[in-house]
Amino acid sequence: MQSNGAGQGQDSELSCLNSAQNGESSSAGGTHFNGLLVSTNNGNSVGTNNGAGPGSGTSTASGSEVGSMKKKKRLSQSEEDVIRLIGQHLHGLGLNQTVDLLMQESGCRLEHTSATKFRNNVMEGEWEKAENDLNELRALMHSPNAIVRMKFLLLQQKYLEYLEDGKVLEALQVLRGELTPLKYNTDRIHVLSGYLMCSHAEDLRAKAEWDGKGANSRCRLLDKLQTYLPPSVMLPPRRLQTLLRQAVELQRDRCLYHNTKLDSSLDSVSLLLDHVCSRSATHSGKQFPCYTQQILTEHCNEVWFCKFSNNGTKLATGSKDTTVIIWQVDPESHQLKLLRTLEGHAYGVSYLAWSPDDAYLIACGPDDCSELWLWNVQTGELRTKMSQSHEDSLTSVAWNPDGKRFVTGGQRGQFYQCDLDGNLLDSWEGVRVQCLWCVGDGRTVLASDTHQRIRGYNFEDLTDRNIVQEDHPIMSFTVSKNGRLALLNVATQGVHLWDLQDRVLVRKYQGVTQGFYTIHSCFGGHNEDFIASGSEDHKVYIWHRRSELPIAELTGHTRTVNCVSWNPAIPGLMASASDDGTVRVWGPAPFLDTQVVDGLNENCSNMDS
Repeated sequence: MQSNGAGQGQDSELSCLNSAQNGESSSAGGTHFNGLLVSTNNGNSVGTNNGAGPGSGTSTASGSEVGSMKKKKRLSQSEEDVIRLIGQHLHGLGLNQTVDLLMQESGCRLEHTSATKFRNNVMEGEWEKAENDLNELRALMHSPNAIVRMKFLLLQQKYLEYLEDGKVLEALQVLRGELTPLKYNTDRIHVLSGYLMCSHAEDLRAKAEWDGKGANSRCRLLDKLQTYLPPSVMLPPRRLQTLLRQAVELQRDRCLYHNTKLDSSLDSVSLLLDHVCSRSATHSGKQFPCYTQQILTEHCNEVWFCKFSNNGTKLATGSKDTTVIIWQVDPESHQLKLLRTLEGHAYGVSYLAWSPDDAYLIACGPDDCSELWLWNVQTGELRTKMSQSHEDSLTSVAWNPDGKRFVTGGQRGQFYQCDLDGNLLDSWEGVRVQCLWCVGDGRTVLASDTHQRIRGYNFEDLTDRNIVQEDHPIMSFTVSKNGRLALLNVATQGVHLWDLQDRVLVRKYQGVTQGFYTIHSCFGGHNEDFIASGSEDHKVYIWHRRSELPIAELTGHTRTVNCVSWNPAIPGLMASASDDGTVRVWGPAPFLDTQVVDGLNENCSNMDS
């Protein structure tokens, strides 16, 4: 494999000294190992032993030994790269003697001798020497303009250090006599000139967002300078850690059951084994909800909707029995306890929406319901009961992000924007609304209608545009937290994932039975990596967002599952509402022996391929 940014011939010349012949170094006068010069003496290479093995610290290789070195198998480019990566990592740990021995035995070079000299001069603040080093590095670089950029960075550091030391005249000379003649990044030069007015060092560091003179700022400078050098000359900083982190992230991305907060630290995983999650609590998939941990039976008729609050501390359920029940989630056991019952919804409750601050809850009814109820969750009091006309059908609602307004509508052509007291602020005529969602910009409302589409409506400038077009009725939809993706339940088709920004269909999820009943699906888990939906075959289906096939089928309900809600604060907790009159609360399988867990999880079918 070729090194990134350099040809094979150059790599061999810069990275490895295996080409040394007859005991003579490929560089004039000596060979450079990890910044240590190894001189030649009468054809014998003399290098530092660093205390390893017998001898007083200096080893002499005879001509026969040099000849045996020539017989060693030549390292491939990838092998050289690995050795350099290991060497860089060991060097970062302070194991410099080990690095020297590794480079000597392998015949490789951690970095080019000019790069080593350049690094040392930068870290020691020898700016004139570092500038001279740039001339040596010029021939090794692919972009001639890179020299100017690197010189600018060096002089900027030099200028700031002079200012911090109180050497204003010297700093001014750098600014006028060295930085300005480069004719590069004049905007930045104007900013730098303003730092001359700083009264003390702390003021300078704050305004320049700079660590101050010393190792920290110079290390940051080196990281920036390295980006202009080919990796065959100087490795990118902490390259081995970067590669390992990328490998771990890729394994997590491919893990269908991974449901824990992403941690970029390598200390959070084992590098000795591949990352694997399962639904079983005996593995790291202990956050995956696949086990019925509680069945709520307080409703006495079909349960049409369920929704966790935005902070995850409560669950609201709406039923055909005309009640809304608010449940409290125990933060430790994750068990749900009845908090209060909200009564009087004559037509039943088919849709619920929490306000952004979870202080209020709006309840809507089915198609023939012309009213909506706005409840104060804390007190259980009805704040507003809104009805514009007995001919209306208010079946869906969505809160504006400011929490002071909401939009509501239905299939009879009503589409209103109202305040918390139910006062009509705006209306849109002739839109037969099936489902609503307010976009984060606070101006745009997404509405699915009877034309099998989702359109965006701007209530400020009264414009609308088509965003999604399906071939079958959109029964419901929900939007991801970042507003990029929409999850649609489409009649006779199932669950579809759309990219709202690119306006393209991303994926069709298989398995679910969806007719013309309204079923509500949801995003869930850490980073919303999972998708869950109810189904007319009495099951709850779970998919990984990138996989069309379900990774789990949760059984236990005995009639259609109308709605699922994934707790936004507890990634291992999910609820489902069914026509069987129950709400099932799903959590991770208990931590038991694997065989016991398998027996407990007969209600969770595995769909792994």
